[in-house]
Amino acid sequence: MTRHKKSIPNRAHRVADQIQRDVAELIRELKDPRVGMVTINAVEVTPDYAHAKVFFSVLVGDPEACQHALNDAAGWVRNGLFKRLQLHTVPTLHFQFDRTTERAADLNALIARANATRAREDDQ
Repeated sequence: MTRHKKSIPNRAHRVADQIQRDVAELIRELKDPRVGMVTINAVEVTPDYAHAKVFFSVLVGDPEACQHALNDAAGWVRNGLFKRLQLHTVPTLHFQFDRTTERAADLNALIARANATRAREDDQ
């Protein structure tokens, strides 16, 4: 009679969090000038741990050029992860620019304009 391993609760989330921390450290070591000030916002790992989407934002620089640079360096970053993580399968990394912060800023500006318009109308 063989026993099956029970799945560890929230393992995928913990693996994604660890990948996020390690990728952030490894990206600081990149010498590519296209990679500016990058923030790793989130990591989504597939159930089989074969692929990971790494969502990032850029404070300074061109997001598209940065995405290309990060995807070009994905093999080097994955190799660094392989040395740090205690996983049987280290996922292939796919970097995607995260537009969430841009959208949030746009919505805040829209709300501020609407509030200013309402305040002017109430004063009249």
